[in-house]
Amino acid sequence: MDNMKQQSVGRWISLLHRYGNVYMNEQLKEYNLGAGQYQFLAVLYDNEGLSQDEIAQQLKMDKGTAARAIAKLEKEGYVERKTFSVDKRIKKLYLTDKAHAFKSTLTSILSGWSSITTKDLSSEEHAFAMKLLNKMSINAENYLDNMK
Repeated sequence: MDNMKQQSVGRWISLLHRYGNVYMNEQLKEYNLGAGQYQFLAVLYDNEGLSQDEIAQQLKMDKGTAARAIAKLEKEGYVERKTFSVDKRIKKLYLTDKAHAFKSTLTSILSGWSSITTKDLSSEEHAFAMKLLNKMSINAENYLDNMK
């Protein structure tokens, strides 16, 4: 029975993730962005001046995925790379005026998805769901950290 519960949890999380990507791709289409890029913007809104590798680590993504997403953001004019350090190979990422202007739109889109997924949940159910998802994320992170 425990194995069945785990499969079921994974299935629902995977389904929500796929639905979320469909929603984000649709909402971001007019801004020439997709579900693969907005997370990088979100990190930079909180921590401008990180390197590509630092962002990949925060998002728990591989370097190749990060490189492609950031290249797309750069191409669309949302981020720019600047070299400031002694090591000229290290480039830091900064938001452009276009990205700063987009922040409230992205916040609204993310809030919209949250409203859709939590519709009809009581405040207690919402709090409990957040607690469980947080706990599950910590469990997964600890497991993966111990694998290294």
